Amino acid sequence: MNRDIISDGLPSSLLGPIRHVALDMDGTIYNGGTLFPFTLPFLALLDQLSIGFTFLTNNSSRSSADYIAKLGAWGIRIGPQQIYTSTQATIGFLRTSLTGVNRLFVLGTPSMQEELCGAGFELTSDSATEEPEAVIVGFDTDLSYPRLCKAAYWISKGKPFIATHPDRICPTDQPTVLVDCGAVCAALESATGRRPDKVLGKPDPCMLDGILQRHGLRPNQLAMVGDRLYTDVAMAHRAGALGVLVLTGEAKAHEVAGFQPAPGLVVESLKEFGEQLSITQSATLPGNGPPDPGTERS
Repeated sequence: MNRDIISDGLPSSLLGPIRHVALDMDGTIYNGGTLFPFTLPFLALLDQLSIGFTFLTNNSSRSSADYIAKLGAWGIRIGPQQIYTSTQATIGFLRTSLTGVNRLFVLGTPSMQEELCGAGFELTSDSATEEPEAVIVGFDTDLSYPRLCKAAYWISKGKPFIATHPDRICPTDQPTVLVDCGAVCAALESATGRRPDKVLGKPDPCMLDGILQRHGLRPNQLAMVGDRLYTDVAMAHRAGALGVLVLTGEAKAHEVAGFQPAPGLVVESLKEFGEQLSITQSATLPGNGPPDPGTERS
């Protein structure tokens, strides 16, 4: 997909067909514990335009219920079908591709572990006598050195090595660097000589395929909005959706040039994206022009 720069001449061929928006969270609608001031107005605009939205996140440190509660505290009311996390993607992969695996050694937060247990998996302890059938690595904000070493031990023994997502850092509004799943996996790879057998989450296109199927959408009717080139933009490209890069999180403007696959659109924030989306969508609203044939807005 060729990149089009946001301008007065923004091509309606890109934004006109959009019927649903998949929204990254960290770095896109909020930063750490701070909700961006343009997020609520942007969501209200989507409602006005009858455009559906789903939140996606690679951050596996919280369960889907945690995210629903967190967003609700900011006044964002959503249902379970409007949130999709890398932990849910990992559960789906285990059920469909590693059907004989049930006992897991997990580097993850209590919320992530509870979600895996709730899905029917058994979590092993740190004891060498409790042998897992696979090692799952997520964004573990409680990571300890002994547990990191135990994960490396089981990986070195040939157990399936699954990462919930590839992100190296997690965006934050605090004066620190939050080491994320991808960086932990890099340490494990260095120690064991093995890369993860499977990396879920963005940019795996399965994160978007479910949205397309759920709402009966064609890829060109879905916009994936996020702040990372190597996850959000890459996933949109793989799924055939419109990749919209916002510059409110990890990616910086100077990093866009030469990156492949290139973003479909680059905007400063959701505010600017909403403005352009409103302009190009106005022609398809009732009374303003013919609707997209055979498609309802989701």
